Amino acid sequence: MKALQATDGHPCLVNCEKPVLQTGQVLIKVVAAGLNRADLLQVAGLYPPPPGASEVLGLECAGVIVDAGDSSRWQLGDEVCALLTGGGMAEYVAVDERLVLPVPQGLSLIEAAAVPEVYSTAWLNVFQLGQARAGEKVLLHAGASGVGSAAIQLCRAFGLQVYVSVGSAERLAYCKDLGAVDGVVRHDGVEGLAEFAPFDVILDPVGASYAQQNLKWLALDGRWVNIGLMGGRRVELDLAQLLGKRIQLIGSTLRTRDDAFKAKLLAELEQQVWPLFAQQQLNPQLSRQYSICDAKQAFAELAGNQVNGKLVLVFD
Repeated sequence: MKALQATDGHPCLVNCEKPVLQTGQVLIKVVAAGLNRADLLQVAGLYPPPPGASEVLGLECAGVIVDAGDSSRWQLGDEVCALLTGGGMAEYVAVDERLVLPVPQGLSLIEAAAVPEVYSTAWLNVFQLGQARAGEKVLLHAGASGVGSAAIQLCRAFGLQVYVSVGSAERLAYCKDLGAVDGVVRHDGVEGLAEFAPFDVILDPVGASYAQQNLKWLALDGRWVNIGLMGGRRVELDLAQLLGKRIQLIGSTLRTRDDAFKAKLLAELEQQVWPLFAQQQLNPQLSRQYSICDAKQAFAELAGNQVNGKLVLVFD
């Protein structure tokens, strides 16, 4: 089968063996795979797959079940999407059947490929770890990203006020259209977020460069969830502020979690989040789709940090 792997710092189509099912897995014929920043990092050699995971790129996909065990929930021909540790950017992927969900009602397979990773990340970090509750205020750094786009819509659906930091005025307008109350353009200075503070929850993929401000902006008993290091990994903090405000600083990753953890997360998504797609409260925010043969262009576009929402690679 054809699959996309990292070769000499670039995503390249290669020939590899079709996966063989293990007990408890299903085989999906992939129609489309979502592109995430983790894929960029893996191609650059900065984020290798966990031990035992596929070398094939892709943390989410959508397609059709073509093989499943006799006792499986899934039947041949079912249209599904899946959360993966890797392997999504291939013609076929084998995955634990617990990490597979039905395509949300009203979405195409291509749209569904843009959903599992970012909605899982947003739900885990804002609502489970961040414990966001209706009426609270949430700050999302990189608000126009795939995760940010998902988190804005979820916050709106569950009665939270959400604010963002973004890279341009156009991206701020995009976030407001999705449901953000307001925000700042980082080139104008993130200090403007003080106008909207304090925040109960901050979701931060940036890291060091915003860390000191995050401490200032958080409310009493605030939750600061760090999911990335785009702005660096080392910073000096005044821990007296952390203690005085009783702030919870939480480091979080999803890819390296075990399948049992992910299965519980996806079960909660299916119950609480998936119905909101049918009600048109959530939208996958698919910015553009590329043929898998044009993967290099897709990776370059995402690396340019101008994408609102998600890019998807299609096996056409």
